[in-house]
Parts: sequence; C-alpha cells; structure tokens
Amino acid sequence: MLNIHNLSVSFGGTYLFEEVTFRLGSGDRVGLVGKNGAGKSTMLKILAGDFKPDSGQIATEKEIKMGFLRQDIDFDHGRTVLEEAYEAFTEIKAVEKKLEKINHQLVSRTDYESEAYSQIIEDLSDYTHRFELLGGYNYVGDTEKILLGLGFKREDFNNQTDTFSGGWRMRIELAKLLLQSNDILLLDEPTNHLDIESIIWLEGFLRNFPGVVVIVSHDKMFLDNVTNRTIEISLGKAYDYNKPYSQYLVLREEIREKQLATQKNQAKKIEETEKLIEKFRAKASKASMAQSLIKKLDKVERIEVDEDDTSVMNISFPVSQTPGRVVIEAEHVTKAYGDKTILKDISLLVERGSKIAFVGQNGQGKSTFMKAIVNEFKYQGSIKLGHNVQLGYFAQNQAEYLDGEITLLETMTNAATDTNRSKVRDMLGSFLFRGDDVEKKVKVLSGGERNRLALCKLLLQPINVLVMDEPTNHLDIKSKNVLKAALKKYEGTLLLVSHDRDFLQGMSNIVYEFKDQKIKEYLGDINFFLEQRNLENMREVEKKDVAKKEAPKETAKVSYEDQKKSKSLQNRLSKVESQIKQLEIDIQADDKALASNYDKHVEDANFFMAYNKKKQELDKLLEEWEVVQGEIDSM
Repeated sequence: MLNIHNLSVSFGGTYLFEEVTFRLGSGDRVGLVGKNGAGKSTMLKILAGDFKPDSGQIATEKEIKMGFLRQDIDFDHGRTVLEEAYEAFTEIKAVEKKLEKINHQLVSRTDYESEAYSQIIEDLSDYTHRFELLGGYNYVGDTEKILLGLGFKREDFNNQTDTFSGGWRMRIELAKLLLQSNDILLLDEPTNHLDIESIIWLEGFLRNFPGVVVIVSHDKMFLDNVTNRTIEISLGKAYDYNKPYSQYLVLREEIREKQLATQKNQAKKIEETEKLIEKFRAKASKASMAQSLIKKLDKVERIEVDEDDTSVMNISFPVSQTPGRVVIEAEHVTKAYGDKTILKDISLLVERGSKIAFVGQNGQGKSTFMKAIVNEFKYQGSIKLGHNVQLGYFAQNQAEYLDGEITLLETMTNAATDTNRSKVRDMLGSFLFRGDDVEKKVKVLSGGERNRLALCKLLLQPINVLVMDEPTNHLDIKSKNVLKAALKKYEGTLLLVSHDRDFLQGMSNIVYEFKDQKIKEYLGDINFFLEQRNLENMREVEKKDVAKKEAPKETAKVSYEDQKKSKSLQNRLSKVESQIKQLEIDIQADDKALASNYDKHVEDANFFMAYNKKKQELDKLLEEWEVVQGEIDSM
C-alpha cells in the first residue's frame, strides 16, 4: 500500500532521520517507536501528507484512503457530537448540500419549459444517484451505531464537543476514522487520555483491522497487544523488525550481540592480515603477496554495530521535610458542573507515605478530585492539608502551561529560587537538555520533551506530597521507566492518575476506583485491583453454577424463557431490518420519480405527505432497531 524510499528530514542542518526506507502492506500493524524528539510524529505527518521531506519518495496505491489521528485533537467550537462525527462524510455532506440547493430551486422557480430548468432536473438525477452510491441514505444511522458502540449515550449526541473530556473527544475522532472506511490508519499517541476500558476496546478493533496501522505510542502493553511489527527511529536511522515491541527489544539485543561478536572476530582477522602485510613488505620476494593482501583487505566490508541511544533522564524526587501523619483529609466533597454532578459526598483520608492510584473511566472525576485537592476551583465539602504539607502538582496538560516563546533556560530560571537558581543548567542536563538545547524556544519541543521540561520545573519547588495526573503522556518508554523508578524510590506521599497499566504496576499500595460519582477502595496495587474485579465476575458465574446444581428444574425453565425471549428479539430485529430496507427502497424510488418528473409531483400534496411519512417511519424504525439490538447485546 505504501512505499517509503530514502526519506530524509533535517532541522537546522542536523538530520532527524536520513535515507529511511521501508514498505507497508495490508495487515501490517506497525509500532513506530523511539525517544522523544526522534522524529516519530514528523514521520506520521509526512506519511499523511501534512509535511514534506527534504528528499526521498512516498508511493501509494491508487484510491487509498488514509485516516490520521493526531496527538492533539482540535475540534471547532460550537459543534455537537453528532455534527462532529458527520465531518467524516465530507463528500456525502457536499452532495447533500447540492441536493438541498437544487430542491430549493425547484420549489421557487416557475420556468418549467426552459433549458435551465431541464438542467436542474438532470442535475437532481445525477446528484441523487451519486448520493445513493456514497451511502447517503445510511450515514446517519451508521454514525449513531458507531457512537453508541463507543460508549456514548443517545442523550450525549446533541451536547457540544467542548463539554467532553479529552478521552471522550478522542472517541469522537476514532468514530470519524471508523466511519470513513480507511485503508490506512496513522495513530499518534491514541491511548493518551483514554481510560483502560477504552484502550482494551481500541486494541480489539485494531487487531481486526484489515488494512495498515501505524501507531506512535509509548504504552508498552498496548504495543504488545496490537502490533506485529516494530520500526524504531534512533539516531537518524530506522530499524525494522517483524515483531511486537517486547519481542523486538529481545531480538534487537540478540542481533547487536551477534554483530559485536562478528565485528570482534573480523577485527582480529584484519589485525592478523595487517601484521602479515607489514611482515611481507620488508622482503622484496614477498612484495607481491603484500600487495595482494592489501587489495583483499580493501575489499573487506567492515561490520557495523547498530547504534543504540542509551541516554536517559537522571531524576529523583527529594522530600522537602517530614509532614504530619495525615497529609490530606477530604470530607463530603461534592462537585457539579451545571446540572452534571461529577463527585458526590466523597470522603478520603491520606496518610503520610501512601502510594495511591486513582483509576476509572474518563469523566468519572479523577482529575476533578485532584484539582479540588490543589484548590483550583470551588466545591462543596472540605479538603484539609496536614501539618507541613508541601504539594507538588503535575496537571494532565501541564506542558500547556509552559510559555512557548521563551527558552528552556529562561523557563527554569524564571521559576527558580535563590537557593536553586545556580543548579538550573545541571537540572536541565539531567533531563537530557544539554549544550545548546537549553537555548531552544519551548514551542519547538515535541510533546514528550515538553513533559520532561515540566517535570524538571516541578523539582524547583519543595515537595513532600506529589499529586500527578497522567505524568507519562507523551513520554517515551525509556523516560517512563526512569520516572517510574524515581517515583518508586520517592519516600513522600504520591497520588497518581494514569491509564498506563504497565506504568501503574507495582506503583501503589492503595487503588481508588472512581465510578458513578463515588469511590471504592482496594488495598493493593493495580494488579490486585484488576484481580478483584475479575474475581467478582467469577463469583457471579460460580453462583449461577451452584444455582444450576441446587435447582435444575428452575434453571432449565429460566434458560428456556431466555431462549424464547432471545428468539423473539431476533425475529423482531429481522422484521425491523426488513421494514427499514423496504422503506429505503421506497424513498429512493420516490426520489427518482421526483427527479424524473418534478412537474407531475410538485402539485401533488398527497405525494409529498406520503413521502415525508415514509422518512418519519424510517427514523422511528432506526431507533427501534437500536433498542432491540441493545436488548440482544445485554442478553
């Protein structure tokens, strides 16, 4: 589907990557990995046609449809969820507008015998046919089905997109990609802001996607569950292996070890040959042999070992001073936005040294509760900080608070105090901003580099309680591992929101699940929490098994009733689908009749009354289909 040949991109005279070549075919699910700033997002933009390389070529098959899920979604304000989802149907919407314009002309014009009027009738026929071919009669129903499948409720459809959290807006963008029936999906950090349930759903969809998927992600578990191929961009080169991420790491290390061993053997042979040459040069009778060996040595292709960028952050979170035993005490916290209540009567006690993870679906109040702790807004109830508590807060969009027009050095110097201003350059260096890098403006940094700078800036203030909301967003895998190690060593109190299962493992001793305006406590790490959730489901299964043994007759009766209900629902669904199909055929026939003989029908009130009635019936049947299908799914 895609051929990339000798692709090169440079910034300021330095190559981001040079002469990169690879091919993408159907069924390839590629994890595009590398350190922050290596050029992963740039590569996706080049593939999508948003950015032109300095040199090289990209060849695609004809009529290939490509969808690009960008790292930062930017919706137009004022659109509803449905209106934004309909943006997937650019051509259908354009044809629909043409048809509306033509129908308006037909109603308003009276020059029935003119050539212009005949042309309008002809255009109506052409555009109606085009609308039908594009699936114009089905796109409304298809959109609603996909949105419902992604977890939206029907009452959400007419809400403005900017009232939804980042994760839900990501789902709208995903819905658009699904509705477009793309051949190639380019996904830049698709799991950022998605909750664990959404990530699992996305994994399932991508595993079954028949086309090409190229994913930039720093979620190791997500890559392992989805990809079957890994391309790493490192130090300007691309390393391509037909393995998911973890298997690729093992394979690449094995290859490097073999390369090192082979290079060592080759160096030994070269050294021996050079000694012979020097020995033979001293004797006239052996001069021809020396020349022969020299020529042979010149032809030897020197073995190179794949370079590995081993530079990582050097980070630690020192505890400023020891606080009291209770660091945070929340009582009856309630928060609502308008009519929508996010948190209701939440009470929580956090003791010194606790490592706490907040989990749950997007929009359930995790970030809201953290913002309440740092007093970002008014709420009902009370949150008291303990004696000597010094909060360090890392917001989900912390990098957005950085001033893009000043340099990295200025960012740090402006935030520093008299006691740590002299250490600013060293701190930047430990976060991999060295030499001239510190003079770069913040706006030229990648998303991961901005997050690293925000973390570095956080360390300028005294901290004994860390409140961190999605700190791993945009961070590369090596940086995440370093951050995880630093937080595990941290001796203070930690409150952490993250959807990254791999990052959360072993990080906490308490998990709070946010759901339906409440919280539920699990005394253990994320693995314990997931086990408990699974065990609850297993207990329900075991209870049903016990019920079968104790009351086989009753169970058989219930089973029969379930079967009977299921069959009835299936029959009802088939009937509704048949009615929908027939109505769509009837409506299309009416459209053609209207297009071919408008004069005859324009004065026929009964025709238009029946025509509108069919459309209303179709809308009701589509709603009924969703209700019945929902009942079947719930069974």
